[in-house]
This record gives sequence, C-alpha cells and structure tokens, in this order.
Amino acid sequence: MTHRFDPYNPTQEHSLLRETVAQFAVEKVAPQAEEHDVSGTMNLALFRDLAELGLLGVTVDEEDGGAGLDATAAVIVHHELAKYDPGFTLAYLAHAMLFVNNFAHSAHSALKLRYLPKVLSGESVACMCMTEPAAGTDVLGMKSHAVRDGNHYIINGAKTFITNAPESDLFYVYAKLDGKVTAFALEREFEGLTVGKPIKKHGMRASTMSEIVFEDVRVPVGNVIGEEGQGLTHMMRNLEIERLTLAAMSLGIADRCLNIMVRYAEERQAFGRSINDFGQIQRFIGESYAKTEAMRALVYNVAANVGPDKRNRLGTDAAKLFCSTAAKQVADNAMQVLGGYGYCQEYHVERLLRDAKLLEIGGGTIESHQKNITRDLTKVMVTQG
Repeated sequence: MTHRFDPYNPTQEHSLLRETVAQFAVEKVAPQAEEHDVSGTMNLALFRDLAELGLLGVTVDEEDGGAGLDATAAVIVHHELAKYDPGFTLAYLAHAMLFVNNFAHSAHSALKLRYLPKVLSGESVACMCMTEPAAGTDVLGMKSHAVRDGNHYIINGAKTFITNAPESDLFYVYAKLDGKVTAFALEREFEGLTVGKPIKKHGMRASTMSEIVFEDVRVPVGNVIGEEGQGLTHMMRNLEIERLTLAAMSLGIADRCLNIMVRYAEERQAFGRSINDFGQIQRFIGESYAKTEAMRALVYNVAANVGPDKRNRLGTDAAKLFCSTAAKQVADNAMQVLGGYGYCQEYHVERLLRDAKLLEIGGGTIESHQKNITRDLTKVMVTQG
C-alpha cells in the first residue's frame, strides 16, 4: 500500500510534533491568552513548559542539545501555537529563532557550551537586538558600535522595539566594529547595559518589548559570535527562518479566524435562517478559505527549501509578504461576519486582528519584501537571462 506524501507533515516525526503542539496549544496556551493580552505580560511559566517539550531548540543540532529538526518543524510549532496566542508565540519566536537558532549556527563551540544549555532549558530568556531608534529596515544605518580594548570590546549605542528584552538574560547584539557589522553575546549583568520599561503596543501584547541602551559596556573578546565582521551574514541567513516562521504565525491566525467565522455563521440566525445562507457572508468565508489554503501551500512549500545551508530569500520574502497581508484580511473578514460580537473580546477575533497587524511590520516590513523580491527577480530573470 502506498501512502500519499503530505507536504505539511512530511515525516511521522513531523506529524507527532504537530499533534503534541496542537494539544499543548488547546490545553495550555488558549486558556491564558486573554489574561496576558490584557496585562501585557509574558507568561514565563508557560514559556518554560515549551522547554520541557524540547521546543526551545527545535532547529538546533542534537549534538548541541537541540531537537535536530528542520524548518518545517519550526513552521509547525509556530503555526499551531499562533492559532490561540500569537503574542505568546512571538515571544517564543524571539527566543527560539532570533536568538537560539542564530546563535547555535553561528557561535564557536566554547560560547555555545557556555550559553546554549541555559537557553535550551528555559533557565535564561534571550532576545536579538538589531532595530535602533533611527535604523530599522536600513540595517547598515545602525549607530551602535564597538571598539577593541585589550581583551574586551567596548559597546555603545541603543536598540529599540526589542521583543523579550524586559525578561531577557542574554542578548544577541549587532554593532559595527571598524565599520563592519559584528555580533556579540551580552549578559544582562554586564555593567552599562540598561533595559528600559516595557513599551505599550497595539497588539501582540503577550510578548513584551523595550529599548536597550549600551553605555561603555565591556564585552569579553570570547563573546564575539562567529568572527569579526560576519554579523551581516548571520543576520541575513537568520532573517529567512524568521520571516518563514512569522508567515507560519500568520497562517495560524487565519486558520483560527476562519474556524470562528464558519462556526458563528452556521449558528447565528437572521431573518429566520443561518447567516451563512446569505451571499455577503459566503463571500467572506469563501475568500478567507481560499486565502488560507494559499497561505498553507506557500508556507510549507518554502519551508522544505530553507535551512542553514539552503538560502531562500526570495521564497521567505514571498511567504511573509503574502501571508501577513492575507492574515490581516481574513481576521478583518471574521470581524465583519461576527459584527458587534467580533468587535468585542468574547470571540477573540479583535485580539487576532490586532496581533495580525504586527506581522506586516516586524521581521521586515511588507515594503522591504517587495523591494527584495523585485531585486532578486531582476537578478534571476534579467541579469542572468
């Protein structure tokens, strides 16, 4: 008997992972989502439950203490978690993708031995520090800089909108050294490192963010991640899995919103019949389903072609561009189907719509994806014939 290949669960290991995460999301993530959205706090206890499931190092090699899984596995985790709490999922992404994945594939062995056990166990929360008050998409416009001073580097500058910063113990910091971007691992206790108060925001409130200031922070030479001047290479490589998992979060939001609107439209009565009998409602549901299925196909197709040694900026930019805008549209459709109930908190649609907006901004704006796609397509189709 032959079995049809399933692109969404290509192996039994992927299928088991999905079952595990989906059950965890329903039983543990969903019940606490509203509370932490309202309070604007990260659920640290729940975050550490992810460590017990082995999810904090899902893409880290087994010899380094991780699960040794691929980009598809990372997509599965973000997809299933984001159905119930995108904000919590973003906090997970900032730790597991922006710090752990990048660090595990870029740092030298001694540095990995020092910090990886802490971030894989959940003992330490971590974040990545790239965006600055005057430099977001314009990465090379960053002002944070480092100078060598004997066995240390001295770092000065500031970062902002840093997800997980209020809770973080470890920071993956990009700064210019002799004009080239270099990455450093900093500890919260380093003198001169100051974490600001949490920044209040529109959505994704279950993940926190703040500004970080570096004032003559002395960093041991051994805390350079990789080699001097290699930071931009690490950054560009890791942006691909970041954008892919953000696209997976968009898919999770769309899946949940579609489920809510279909169930509501069947139950809700108007003029003596279910509102799903009306063409206006059928349009919202039909178009939302089509968009969601297109998102699913794109995300998982791209995931099969992303990895530490497989660059796919064109695919990940396309996935993030399409899925982020589609998720917001599906969430908006759900709110329209639910009417006043959608605008209120009971059905969670208003939270999912607020959360969806961030995905058009974080991890690269939709305008940056349009720019990258145009540049890459021009190179392939015009320059190379």
